Amino acid sequence: MILTIDTSTPTCKISFSEGDWRYESSWEAGRELARGLLSYLQNELTAQQKSWSDLTGIVVFRGPGSFTGLRIGVTVANSLAYSRNVPIVGELGEDWAKKGISRILAGESDDVVMPEYGGEANITAPRK
Repeated sequence: MILTIDTSTPTCKISFSEGDWRYESSWEAGRELARGLLSYLQNELTAQQKSWSDLTGIVVFRGPGSFTGLRIGVTVANSLAYSRNVPIVGELGEDWAKKGISRILAGESDDVVMPEYGGEANITAPRK
């Protein structure tokens, strides 16, 4: 089963696909993405009677988008791919999921995906 994940906006979008079966879901994560992403994924897996061991690949949206959202989503995707020993690919553009799934099915892997923010990060000085 291939997981796709997009955390570039406050709405986290995921899908699971395997053969002709596809499940899509979204979650209004807002500022709770870091705290809730893994439990959201676990709950969606459980609801579909799937588990982490069913994962055969991960496709993650690289950007552009929210600096924090992309950083969290890409980090979680990289960590899951590493811990489950499954291939991971990162893609950009409107048809990112389709391109990524095709790459996974062709046996490709990026090993580690880096986010594409669409510009330089605006890092502010600490308030203290």
